[in-house]
Amino acid sequence: MRCNAFSFQLDSIAAMGKFPRFCVNTYRWGDKFFNGYDTAYVVGTGYKFNGKIRMESWTDYYHPRFSNNTRMNMIADPTTSLGFYLNYLAVSVGYDINMGKLFGGKADGRKRWQFGFSCMLFSADLYFIRNDVGTTIRSIYVPEQPTQRVNIPFDGINTTEWGLNAYYFFNHKRYSQAAAFSFSRIQLKSQGSFFAGIAYTNQNFMFDFAKLPEEYIRDIPVTDYTLKTHNYAFQFGYGYNWVFHPKWNFGVTIAPMLGWTSGTIVEQADRGKSFAFLLRGKLGMVWNHKQWFASSIFSFQGNLVGTKEHALLTSYLTFELSAGYRFNIW
Repeated sequence: MRCNAFSFQLDSIAAMGKFPRFCVNTYRWGDKFFNGYDTAYVVGTGYKFNGKIRMESWTDYYHPRFSNNTRMNMIADPTTSLGFYLNYLAVSVGYDINMGKLFGGKADGRKRWQFGFSCMLFSADLYFIRNDVGTTIRSIYVPEQPTQRVNIPFDGINTTEWGLNAYYFFNHKRYSQAAAFSFSRIQLKSQGSFFAGIAYTNQNFMFDFAKLPEEYIRDIPVTDYTLKTHNYAFQFGYGYNWVFHPKWNFGVTIAPMLGWTSGTIVEQADRGKSFAFLLRGKLGMVWNHKQWFASSIFSFQGNLVGTKEHALLTSYLTFELSAGYRFNIW
């Protein structure tokens, strides 16, 4: 009697013929090229799958400066979500629930998604952020007057930003950013690395300050404050993993980016004087115990673009807690 069986083991797939063998050899070469760490410093988890529960809270901040040097600070209430994710190697699927909606409150309509990929040699991430719901003005500064502390709900806002970051690790054999922020590797000894790359952001912001109370409008030279820019920057940063206990890893990265802006800021192209300064940073604490893991991650993303007349600083703050379990099916 003849029996046939199928196995997901690489040797079993390679034995199926020339083309499967070619695919397996290509995969093994790519895995060694992109993930060939010094195993005295970085190792794999030993598992292809993991499932995790994640709670994430984030907020967005805006600081416009007008041509008469009037400035204001706006920050939105945090948006908090709870989600479950299932990961297989570099592929992840999941679903998030807005916590305000979950407990019967008013759900925040702000939107955000992100996709990231990290290997031994480089890391890249793509993100999208939108706020067409509203924010709160916390302070207003008018030249030669004391700063006004206020609490003004402001719905005259419609902002969209998306961007792409990509960077190469110089000490890629001994340092793994994934060990601190995505759980796919484990850092065994403390190590750091400089990294360099490029960044692009596309911003389409509109603030309708005509919706402010009359007593504040008179200090603002333009009520239709719009910004439509393409920002290009070079980045050079540093990341470090501090393994202060065999089960614990504290990771930090910081990446300033300097570049230029193409587009319009309050209807003034003036491209010869436009600039862009971006800053990205992360702090992460990871605990690993056999197949279990848990982490807390704080991340900061800031963009400053402007001309001599106008400037806009935007930033996004995110805090994440997650816990999960690694496993294999085959």
